[in-house]
Amino acid sequence: MNQITANTTNVAQIKPQARQDLFSLAPQNLQEAMHFAELIANSGMVPKDFRNNPGNVLVAVQMGAELGLPPTQALQNIAVINNRPSLWGDAVLAVCKGSPLCEYVRERWDDQTKTATCIAKRRGDDEEVIRTFSFEDAKRAGLLGKQGPWSQYPQRMAAMRARSWAVRDAFPDLLRGIAVREEQIDAVEKDVTPAKPAKQQDRTSQLLAKIAPEPEANQAETDLQNILTAINSSVELSELDEIVNAAANLPDDLKEQARQAYGIKKKELKNN
Repeated sequence: MNQITANTTNVAQIKPQARQDLFSLAPQNLQEAMHFAELIANSGMVPKDFRNNPGNVLVAVQMGAELGLPPTQALQNIAVINNRPSLWGDAVLAVCKGSPLCEYVRERWDDQTKTATCIAKRRGDDEEVIRTFSFEDAKRAGLLGKQGPWSQYPQRMAAMRARSWAVRDAFPDLLRGIAVREEQIDAVEKDVTPAKPAKQQDRTSQLLAKIAPEPEANQAETDLQNILTAINSSVELSELDEIVNAAANLPDDLKEQARQAYGIKKKELKNN
C-alpha cells in the first residue's frame, strides 16, 4: 500500500511539470502577437481569410482568447462570413460545454416531423432553453434545397440551426455575441445606404466600370466553403468519407485545403 501511494504521489508531482514543458504559441505581448500573426499569415496551412493578412490573424486570435480558444483553434474555427467573424458550429458547442455554467446541451431529431431540437440547460437555472428548426422552417426561409449543405445534408443543417439558437439564448455571456457560421452563411447582406440620384448613380457606375470591371463569382471557392462546412459538421466517419468525395472536382490548391480539414476531422472522430 505504501509503495502504491508513493508511486501515485510521484505521478502527481510529474504531471504539472510535463504540462509546463508543453510548447505554446500563445503570444505574451503585442510585439509577439504581431510577429506571430505575420508567421501564421505566411503559412499555407491556414484558411484563405487569414493568408497574407496578419491583421485578420491578430483579430481572430484575440477573439478566440476572449472565448477561451487557444490561437490555433481560433484560426481553425473562426471564419469570416459577410465580413463578420463567425464561429463554426462544433466550436460553439465546445465553448459552451467547456464552461462550468453549462449543465448540458442535448440534441435530437424527430424523423416524423422532420424537426431538429436542441435543449440547453444553464447551471442554476430552473428552466431549459428549447429551440427547434424543422424542414418546414427551412422551406419558409428559402433554405431547403439550396445548393450546398442544405441540399446535401439538410438534417444536419437543421440541427446546426436549432443548436445555434439554443446556445446563443442560453449562454450569451460565453459566446459574447459572435455569429455562428452555419447561420451567418445563409444571411443576406442588404445595403441600407441611401440611393444616389439617378444621374449621379449612372455616372458613378460608368467611372467604376472603366477602373475595374465587376469580377465574376468564384464558384470553386464557394464549393470549397460548402465542403469545409459539411466536413466540420460531420458526426460519423462514413458521412465524412462521403463528403470528402465531393472535393474531387476542386482545383488542386483548394483540394489540399479540403484534405487537411478531412484529416483533422477524421482524427477527431476517431478519438471520440
